[in-house]
Amino acid sequence: MSQTVDDELWSAVGDPIRRTMIDLLLTTGSGTATSLSERLPVTRQAVSKHLAVLDRVGLVHAAPAGRERVYQVDEAQLARAVAQLSAVGATWDARLRRIKRLAETIERTRRTQGE
Repeated sequence: MSQTVDDELWSAVGDPIRRTMIDLLLTTGSGTATSLSERLPVTRQAVSKHLAVLDRVGLVHAAPAGRERVYQVDEAQLARAVAQLSAVGATWDARLRRIKRLAETIERTRRTQGE
């Protein structure tokens, strides 16, 4: 694999609530902890903690807006995450192709020896 996988980044996007938050932010363009909590099955405090995780790995950035912070997805960091996922997927596809070839070879050998 040509790219290094960022474990902290993937740990952050491994949570389904955080993935939903990213989807919501991409759909709406931006959001606050309050606006996101209205659309998620978790409290505003939980949303704030999830946003802090996403912010720490650079997937979202916040700008102050009155008493709230408005969050937006960092599209460059998201593109980096997608590239890593694609690289990991390609690596696993290659591994699975090798396993399939080995299994087919074993099966052919068994059939040949059994005849």
